[in-house]
Amino acid sequence: MRRSENGKRDIWIAGILGVVIVALATYLLVDHRSQSTASTDSPAVTGHHSSLARLHPHDPLALGPVDAPVVLIIYSDYRCPFCAKFSRDTEPQLIERYVNAGKLRIEWRDLPIFGTQSVQAAKAGRAAAEQGRFWEFNRAVYRHAPDRGHAELTDKILLDRAREAAVPDLARFQTAVEGDRLLPAVQQDIQEAVAIGAASTPVFLINDQPVVGAQPLDVFISVIEQAQR
Repeated sequence: MRRSENGKRDIWIAGILGVVIVALATYLLVDHRSQSTASTDSPAVTGHHSSLARLHPHDPLALGPVDAPVVLIIYSDYRCPFCAKFSRDTEPQLIERYVNAGKLRIEWRDLPIFGTQSVQAAKAGRAAAEQGRFWEFNRAVYRHAPDRGHAELTDKILLDRAREAAVPDLARFQTAVEGDRLLPAVQQDIQEAVAIGAASTPVFLINDQPVVGAQPLDVFISVIEQAQR
């Protein structure tokens, strides 16, 4: 029975990674620039996608009020060093300056592009979200991420991060990570990212303005301020 469940999970993950590989291949044909130097006007991501904001009042993968004038959607991978840089250096300042003032809503999307561990981490984030600890888990993972290279995120490490994030029921968390119940939600996020041409991480949509890569804080402030006008 256990082998059958693992086989089913592997098929799901293979399908998800297949979608990502196709998206990456398309991206490489369109735009050869490095994700670390991408700019706010990258042709790999098309604008006018503010309708992608889900605005669910009780979405555990979101911060800020649903009626905020600006919505920032993050397409991110837990193993991405540039995503970690944004989480550590930029996101806290955006929260303090805009989210806490009711001017900005942040919505998370999973875009796991760095293999099976990325997919497992995406499921882990959602497993933490089910217990009201998504952002705590999210920050715990990125807090330990290396400045370069991809973080090692085995199931054991994910469990350690859940413990650090004070996820109350670790057995329930582990069961969710090992199973395939949360994979369709991850796949939905990937399909959304592919639809707008996002095949690298991190990618952001600020209302209808794409921002690609871990840009300096001033870039985000400029786009947010412009979106409020």
